[in-house]
Amino acid sequence: MEEWFGNSPIKTFQPFGLPHTLMIAFYLIGIIILIIYTPRLKPTTINAIRGSLLTILVTSELSYQAWGIINGTWNPREFLPFQLCSIAGIIAMLALWTKNYKLIQITFFIGIFPSFLAVITPELQQGYPQFRFWQFFIHHSILSWASLFLILAFPVRLTIKKTLETYLYLLCYATIIGFIINPIVHANFLFLARTPSANTPLSLLGNGIWYYANLCLVGILVFLFLYYSYVLLSHKKNAYKKTPTSL
Repeated sequence: MEEWFGNSPIKTFQPFGLPHTLMIAFYLIGIIILIIYTPRLKPTTINAIRGSLLTILVTSELSYQAWGIINGTWNPREFLPFQLCSIAGIIAMLALWTKNYKLIQITFFIGIFPSFLAVITPELQQGYPQFRFWQFFIHHSILSWASLFLILAFPVRLTIKKTLETYLYLLCYATIIGFIINPIVHANFLFLARTPSANTPLSLLGNGIWYYANLCLVGILVFLFLYYSYVLLSHKKNAYKKTPTSL
């Protein structure tokens, strides 16, 4: 039990090994199921799923903080919830709790793609079957699922204006993190101080000013991609509403 919950890797994480590949499949299957079945769900089922996703996200975040404290490795550079997936997780919890349309909008745009990248190219040392391995992949999978579920389950209407508005929120947040939080705690939140240690697509964005320019460009392209994905999903959702079948 001590080794399973410990910080030192029993087995070092191997990118695209069998456990990682299964976690990717687990993530993608969940996305497909949500797209197919969420528009058909009854309100009671939607509330049950909403409560389950909220419970898992809260438990995941609290257990991660406890893991760092118990192992004596907690430090502000790694455990403060300022990384994009961390702040997206907190906003997702609030969105699941309140069903606030603005929070759902923000969660959709900042919750799916960063957690998808984390699942594909994780910054992770501990391999299967350690606690951190499970917590990492469950947390990021549930974050993506919650972001998608909220936009499919509730009548939130997104527009290009709201897309750009959310992107502006992200730029303001990144400015605060990059110029205030990162220098104070000597951290690399949002990977604004340097690229990730793992080999991720961010490593392809260049160095210096080009890194930040390309990061902003990729950000707006991702937001636009998500918006047009939402448009397609909305057509699908509206088509299901015209059919009498419900789960």
